[in-house]
Amino acid sequence: MRFNKLFASMVLVGASLSGNGWAETFQPFEVTDIQVQGLQRVALGAALLTIPVKVGDTVDELKLQQAIKSLYASTNFEHIEVSRDGGVLIVTVKERPTISSVTFEGNKDIKDEQLQESLDGSGVKVGESLDRTMLAGIEKSLQDFYYGVGKYGAKVEAEVVNLPRNRVELQFNFTEGLAAEIKQINVVGNEVFTDAELIGMLELKDYVAWWDLFGERRYQKQKLQADLETVKSFYHNRGYIRFDVTSTQVAMTPDRKGLYITINVDEGEQYTVTEVNLTGDLMGREKVMKAILPIKVGDTYNGADVTFAEEMYGKYLGRFGYAYPEVQTYPEINDETKEVSLNVNINPGKRVYVRSINFSGNQVTKDEVLRRELRQMEGAWLNSAQVEQSKARLNRLGYFETVDTETVQVPGTDDLVDIAFNVKEQPSGSFNAGVGYGTESGMSLQFGVQQSNFLGTGNQAGINLNTNKYSKNVNLSFTDPYFTKDGVSLGGSIYWNEFDAHEANLERYKNSSYGVALNSGFPINEYNRINGGIGYRHNTISEISAYEQALRFYNIYRDSDDPNADLAFNNFEANLGWYRSTLNRGTFPSDGSSQRLSTKVTIPGSDLQYFKADFDTSFYFPLTRSHNWVVLAKARFGYGNGYGQFNDNDQILPFWENYYSGGSSSLRGFKSNSVGPRSFYLSRGLEPCSPDASGDGCYLPGDPNKIQVSDGRSIGGNAIATASFEVIVPTPFLDEAYSNSVRTSFFFDAGNVWDTEFDYDSYRYLPAHEFDKLADYSDPSRIRASAGMSVQWLSPMGPMVFSLAWPVKEYEDDETEIFSFNIGKTF
Repeated sequence: MRFNKLFASMVLVGASLSGNGWAETFQPFEVTDIQVQGLQRVALGAALLTIPVKVGDTVDELKLQQAIKSLYASTNFEHIEVSRDGGVLIVTVKERPTISSVTFEGNKDIKDEQLQESLDGSGVKVGESLDRTMLAGIEKSLQDFYYGVGKYGAKVEAEVVNLPRNRVELQFNFTEGLAAEIKQINVVGNEVFTDAELIGMLELKDYVAWWDLFGERRYQKQKLQADLETVKSFYHNRGYIRFDVTSTQVAMTPDRKGLYITINVDEGEQYTVTEVNLTGDLMGREKVMKAILPIKVGDTYNGADVTFAEEMYGKYLGRFGYAYPEVQTYPEINDETKEVSLNVNINPGKRVYVRSINFSGNQVTKDEVLRRELRQMEGAWLNSAQVEQSKARLNRLGYFETVDTETVQVPGTDDLVDIAFNVKEQPSGSFNAGVGYGTESGMSLQFGVQQSNFLGTGNQAGINLNTNKYSKNVNLSFTDPYFTKDGVSLGGSIYWNEFDAHEANLERYKNSSYGVALNSGFPINEYNRINGGIGYRHNTISEISAYEQALRFYNIYRDSDDPNADLAFNNFEANLGWYRSTLNRGTFPSDGSSQRLSTKVTIPGSDLQYFKADFDTSFYFPLTRSHNWVVLAKARFGYGNGYGQFNDNDQILPFWENYYSGGSSSLRGFKSNSVGPRSFYLSRGLEPCSPDASGDGCYLPGDPNKIQVSDGRSIGGNAIATASFEVIVPTPFLDEAYSNSVRTSFFFDAGNVWDTEFDYDSYRYLPAHEFDKLADYSDPSRIRASAGMSVQWLSPMGPMVFSLAWPVKEYEDDETEIFSFNIGKTF
């Protein structure tokens, strides 16, 4: 286009010169002045600097061509004419118009932001001059995009609207049309694997079941290319190293609404590995490298194993500072014997050291909080395993939604790098207001301030004021996880609590308590930690219902002089625990496991002597590399009992320390705290004697055979065992960017709570059917189970849990709760 303009300009020059009496052959002349006409936006000085001619120069035909070419190269002009008036060189220009606005109409498949970003790369944006010659190319590239997604009827037109002062409005009009559907996919040339097997692994589909709401038969060129690579990898991973996709055809139906896709393949033969050679610089580690090689002689060739071996050696070398190793596998194929020899060449490169480690994205959290979690040190050689370990430790803090790392080579060097950690912070407590609702438990409220990253220091501090229909709680706590630089933690808490068991779906009693606790933790290694502490607790127990299980405890400690008085206890407690974690994140982990063993015992000399031991474990198994699909298996076991004697009676576990189950925290689908033993009362039947006229009379003890058992509420037990199996899936209709803050799962829960110490056999004198009912309470085989789905969301107000669960194994006296919804409740 520019050449045509240049040619036209030269014709005009020749005509101008000829019109002024010059000979037909161009004659050089000396320039006495230069005039530029038609300038509006471009400054005269800028235009003169662009022209490679000065006053006093002798202009010939070549210099005139160079001047016109230079002016066009400035991209400021769309038309140029030159002429001569005596010794005056006259340049007449028409400037390119300035783009005043860019608008898009009719586009749905491509967002405005994507279009503008593409145009910016071509220099088409507001404030810049418009090169009309580029519009046709832009139209074609946008139209090609629509063809690539199967919209062959799409049209794109660029419209230029002229405005005053040499400005234009640029408008792109889109007619997208309908996408052509895939009518049929055919595979030709396959014998080893069926059409159904190969087509089934493709992302493109020619059939979508009626119940598949998210499936589609839309064609996309990029998906076809990815599908071909999938088929190729499928064959290569099964020994068909010579497999090839010889050609593909995409044919359109006459109505341009459908497509036929044909994939032609050459399967070849299956090859086995006859030899694996490690070559290159093995750094004296040949024995180790051979031992960890996943490919064995005699195995069927597997392309995935070859790739894995290359990646594994790269990571292995990365542990010793070789950040950029080159590991390449060269196969030697013997087509006669159908064998392949693999030559793995290893070039470690140069050892790389870390110059500095930098953090970004931590607006609240201080750098020192992040830096103390690092295992990769500045000044040391780059260790890929330590970098990954540092990333995992930062993730486990629970302060960040994502943690990303990047290794940047220092310019001008080949042995120094900087490591950049980029974090995205998430709410780590702060203000906490909670609302809970269950179909059976009703509404509950809670309020508090809890900060696990207090003022960005990494310290945990909180003032919690929680209240709901059964509990009131005030708790002041503080923990410094790095009280020493070695990671020894120190913390403490002061608390007060009032608990009304009757309102919590339990048998009636009230517990008012206050206390103080001091705790500390000691790291053993990267994954294990020991915790211990001491504390004082005061309990006041009142309004106890006279059910048999509570009377067992009450009769030991009641005041014989005032049997109706409240019970008060002062206890000094010691606790010791072990915690292990290899989880990849502190919140919503998707890989690794965790185990926690905790024990609590009252110190001899306390009013009550008892102990409790709990063990929790969780295992996360990612099913995909992206961790969108994860299997979670977890279990909990707990046991408590008394030790020693009081007034010649064996001490027992206080009933308010019992284990409970049911609700959103365990055994979903059952009413909160309802699973396990239930209270019962004994009442002797009374018969009237000699009634008077008014109907009143005396009562005498009835027949002991008429003793009745009356069911009460749940009371918990001293032993618990629960297990859960979950499949974590991508949340429907939700962007992948929210995967770290929203989690959806389908679950199966099972378990029960037992009282292993209460002597139900002592009630055998009751009628058989009544005793059978009591015996059920201590029957270990009475396992409850439920299944359902759960959605968890880290909302600004705190964690939110929504569950739908259906009991699949229940008993006649169980209370169920199908729907539950909680905000501000820890899970």
